[in-house]
Amino acid sequence: MAEQSFPVEAGHVLMFRRALGEAATYDPDGLAPPTFVAAGAQFQPTHPLRPTPGEPWFGSGRTPSGTASAGGGIPGGDPAGGTASTLHAEQHFTYHRPVRVGDVLTATSRPGEEWTKEGKRGGTLHFTSYVTEYRDADGELVVTARSVAVETGRPPSSGSGEA
Repeated sequence: MAEQSFPVEAGHVLMFRRALGEAATYDPDGLAPPTFVAAGAQFQPTHPLRPTPGEPWFGSGRTPSGTASAGGGIPGGDPAGGTASTLHAEQHFTYHRPVRVGDVLTATSRPGEEWTKEGKRGGTLHFTSYVTEYRDADGELVVTARSVAVETGRPPSSGSGEA
């Protein structure tokens, strides 16, 4: 179980709102946007969605970037290199109370359910869910997040339809 704490700061919430393209830049009640807890990854140095200088990173691209020699050997595979791919499939948030500026949240993550299904173009699809609970300084549950990743059994074949 990994545990990580992070402050909910007004400036961070403001930048998050602007990144979402929200017209309102300030909430006088200090409420964070519904998906704000995902921004806690910026406080975790080894989070896989946070780039590490000098190391290849998939980010939102099809191929890794970050170094001149970026390529194979990256977890999740290189689609151009003929290996399977891991993709983010779903994200769910359950709110037990609003997230507010001034909160210090501690995120605790654990693996959830796993299942498989036959895909039409990518062979066997292996799904894995992950559950992250965000608690405030008093230990009260604020948000439960559930994400689902899917790994294809082989690179998807060309054409339309399911992976």
